[in-house]
Amino acid sequence: MGSRSKRPKGGRPPFDAMVVFKVLVLQALYHLSDDQTEYQIRDRLSFMRFLGLNLHQWIPDAKTIWLFRETLTHAGAVETLTQFDTYLASQGLQARGGQLIDASLIPAPKQRNTREEKATVKAGACPADWEAHSAKRRQKDTDARWTKKHGISHFGYKNHVNVDKPHKLIRRYTVTDAAVHDSQVLEEVLQNKAAGRDVWGDAAYRSEDIDTQLKKTKAPIEDSGQSVSRQALDSQTDPNQSASERYPRPR
Repeated sequence: MGSRSKRPKGGRPPFDAMVVFKVLVLQALYHLSDDQTEYQIRDRLSFMRFLGLNLHQWIPDAKTIWLFRETLTHAGAVETLTQFDTYLASQGLQARGGQLIDASLIPAPKQRNTREEKATVKAGACPADWEAHSAKRRQKDTDARWTKKHGISHFGYKNHVNVDKPHKLIRRYTVTDAAVHDSQVLEEVLQNKAAGRDVWGDAAYRSEDIDTQLKKTKAPIEDSGQSVSRQALDSQTDPNQSASERYPRPR
């Protein structure tokens, strides 16, 4: 008898590594979670074409995407994703038409903690009762924080994003708790002048210190007294378009 495959019986065959790697490229460009990525692949024919998949084929699910990214991380190879920016630049898609900087609140489930528990968490420690009950500990979010916007309290995190103006691709982003002021992470998301001298941001990024610093190294932030980054995005899109239609499709 001929030799049998060493792959365990049952289950579907593994996805081609290049297909899942291209999924991570889409994630990086469109700033999608694993679940959102799975949904968008099912929903967008442009994503399917980019991945080289047909409608009748299986697509990588959220668990597969997470596992592949973790495998790359442990192998120290996740940095290869940054090489895609170099490829985009060689194809004339380098972001040089300006940068749109903005932050958005991401809500998290509100915690019902006692005053003592709140004080302990704020101090960076974990309440003893939570440590003793692992099931309770798993239900507690110790990283999210409270903040106020327009007089309304919010609990959760903030997404800080840099989008290049011509292509609407997310070039840099970082996540903090909601209490971190937008201006505190400006340097983390801002690119140098090669990405475009013009920078748009709302009033949260305006101060004499920031303007002085940016004039030396990058470019002053444009502001018309409103959320310019949001205004600039909306001015170039049809308000009747769906969200999926407002952003460029991969080719």
